[in-house]
Amino acid sequence: MGRHSSCSYGKVVTWGKGTSGQLGHGDMVSIFKPKHVKSLESLVIIHVSAGWSHSGFVSDTGCLFTCGDGSFGQLRHGDCNSHCSPLKVSYFDSKDVDQIACGMRHSLVLMKGDTVYGFGSGKRGQLGVSMDNIRSISLPQATVGLEGVEIVSIDVNGDHSAALSGDGHLYTRGRGFGSTLDVHCPRRLPSSLCFIQVALGWNHMLVLTGGGEVFMLSGNHHGVLGDPQKGSLVKHFNLRENKVIKTWGWGEHGQLGLGSTYDQIIPQAVPLVDGLLGRHSMIKVYRGSGFTFAIIALVHIT
Repeated sequence: MGRHSSCSYGKVVTWGKGTSGQLGHGDMVSIFKPKHVKSLESLVIIHVSAGWSHSGFVSDTGCLFTCGDGSFGQLRHGDCNSHCSPLKVSYFDSKDVDQIACGMRHSLVLMKGDTVYGFGSGKRGQLGVSMDNIRSISLPQATVGLEGVEIVSIDVNGDHSAALSGDGHLYTRGRGFGSTLDVHCPRRLPSSLCFIQVALGWNHMLVLTGGGEVFMLSGNHHGVLGDPQKGSLVKHFNLRENKVIKTWGWGEHGQLGLGSTYDQIIPQAVPLVDGLLGRHSMIKVYRGSGFTFAIIALVHIT
C-alpha cells in the first residue's frame, strides 16, 4: 500500500520510504536497499503487510508486531504515536493471529479462528465494526456481518477492505466511488464463481478463481466497492503458467519489475533471478502504491 517494502524467508528485510518509522529500523529514515529488521531476527515471520505509512508482521507463534504511523490508532499500542521499531501488540497475546492487513490509516487482523478485528480509521466504513460513522478506534473490535462465515484471507488498500470465505465468496466494505455511498457492513459479491485470492487497488479490485482465471471488478474505476450489486466481473486473463509473476498498470517507480518505468496495459511476465525459484518453492506477491515485493519460500518435501 505505502511506498515501502518488505520481503521474508522467515526473516524480514525492508526498504523504501521510512519517514514514519514504518521500516522498523529504529529510525525514521528512508533507505534504498533492503536491510534486515534486527528486532525481528530471532523470530520466524510468516506474514507481513505494508500500509501507507505503517507495517505489520505475524510470527509463526501467532504474535503480532506493528510499527510506523499510529496517529489513528492503527498500530494498537495504546497511543496514537509513531513507533520506529516493531512492537508486540499485547492485545492479541492470548489470541492466535493468522494475518495482518494494513491500509492507509486502518488495520485488519484475521485470527486462526476466522474472526476479523479492525482498528484505526473507520470513517468510510472500512473497519466494518459498526453501521455508524466512526472516526477512529484504537481498541480492536470484531467485524460485524461475518458471523458464521469462515474467513480465510483478508486484504485492504486505501479506505477499502475485503475478505474471502472458505467457500469462495468475496465480501467488501469501505469507501464508495463517484456518487456511490460508503459501505459500512460487509457485502457479499453476487457471483457463482469461486474465488481463492483477492487484491485491492486504489480504485479497482482483482480476484483469482480456483481455475486460474483473473477478473477485474468491475472493469471501470467507479462503484467498485460502493455498490457490489452493480459490479461486473471482467475477465482479464487465465493464469496457468507455474512460477510466473505478471504485472501491468502504473509503472512510474519501477514497481512492475520489468526493468523500466513505463506503464503497461497488457500483463507482462516479470523476469526473476535465475535459480531463485526451485521446483519446490512458493511465491507470495504483495503490491502497493509505487512498490511491489515478493516472498519466496522453499517447501521442504519429506
